[in-house]
Amino acid sequence: MIFVADSAREKIVDIRSSGQINNDFFLRVSVISGGCSGLSYKLDFDNESKPNDQVFEDNGVKVVTDLKSFLYLFNTTLEFSGGLDGKGFAFNNPNASRTCSCGESFSV
Repeated sequence: MIFVADSAREKIVDIRSSGQINNDFFLRVSVISGGCSGLSYKLDFDNESKPNDQVFEDNGVKVVTDLKSFLYLFNTTLEFSGGLDGKGFAFNNPNASRTCSCGESFSV
C-alpha cells in the first residue's frame, strides 16, 4: 500500500480544482535511477494504465505505481509541506536505509 497524508491530499485537490489537472487523471508514483543516493522518486499525473500497474486508493486519492517501483515504495506515505521553508511533495519511506539531505533520493 502507498498512503496519502492529509497534507498531500489537500494539495492534490487544490491542483485539480485549479483546472490544471482533469479529474480523470490519477497520481503515478515511481522510482528511477539517479540522485546522490542512487534512487529518486518520480511523481506525475497520468490517465493511462500500464500492464503490471499496482493500483491503490488512500484518503480519496488514486495512486498507481509499476511493480518494480512498488517494491521500493511499500508502506510509503506521500506528504506535502508548503510555506517558505516547505519542500513540496515528499516521501516518508520506511524502506529507505539512507536519504540525501534534500530528500529527493534514497537507497535501500
